[in-house]
Amino acid sequence: MASLSFIIGIIGNIISILVFASPIKTFWWVVKKKSTESYKGVPYITTFLSTSLWTFYGIMNPDGLLVVTVNGAGAIFQLVYVILFLVYAPKDKKVKTAKLVAILDVGFLGAAIAVTLLAFHGIMRLTFVGIICAGLTIGMYASPLSVMRTVIKTKSVEYMPFLLSFFLFLNAGVWSAYALLVKDIYIGVPKAIGFILGSAQLILYLMYNNKKSAEAIEEEEEEEGGGGSAHLVKGGIEMHSVEDNLNNRSLNKWKSLPKPNFSRQHSMQKIIKTLSLTPYELQSSWPLHKSDTEEGNLDLP
Repeated sequence: MASLSFIIGIIGNIISILVFASPIKTFWWVVKKKSTESYKGVPYITTFLSTSLWTFYGIMNPDGLLVVTVNGAGAIFQLVYVILFLVYAPKDKKVKTAKLVAILDVGFLGAAIAVTLLAFHGIMRLTFVGIICAGLTIGMYASPLSVMRTVIKTKSVEYMPFLLSFFLFLNAGVWSAYALLVKDIYIGVPKAIGFILGSAQLILYLMYNNKKSAEAIEEEEEEEGGGGSAHLVKGGIEMHSVEDNLNNRSLNKWKSLPKPNFSRQHSMQKIIKTLSLTPYELQSSWPLHKSDTEEGNLDLP
């Protein structure tokens, strides 16, 4: 049983370290861009607190070697993440993060260690730290509940990465088996709860993996509608452009024709007007000159 628990503990160490190392890619981009952008530092701050307390628990536990190794490595990872976050965070976010680090990772952690060493003795020290560690771990495993609620509401798993959910499920399962073998209730209870919540996440992933969220469907419909409108507008513009070209060509052709002489045009208009007059209008509009009447050039009625 001792060798089996040791083997399972080694497997748990490997899986846990992989989980602790998963944000390396995120912080590689943070260092490259020299900005934390929209990332939040709370998960790394709380994880550093949890791993530090579990390391302290493993030190006080005679059989806690594997607990010390995995949580000590986790604490180092989280400390690096917190430092990088403080270096590259914007000024306002940096101040808030520094206050949270001072309260949780310095104040609360230091107070817990001091109370344990000064106020308790013997087995009670292990019990006190074990209860604090179990409470923090349950809280961390319960944090994805908000993500699970979002998945159910949107019917989409885009906010719940599969690999992270799978490794958390696997990690909780392995450490639950380890706690059962070594009969450690403070490790077993939170890990069992984490195993149940991890199973629920995987079930949700299987249920909603191939379904798109309502927002994604609306965006696609808007894109399709916008594309159709764009084609219609484009077609209308092209037709209007063709009509403009035809009108311009006709106008240019008309402009290229020879312009008639003004005097000829005026005479022609006068003839047409004269032909359209009635005899009475014609008589009234005819120019009468004294010389013409005297010379008898006009036949008057």
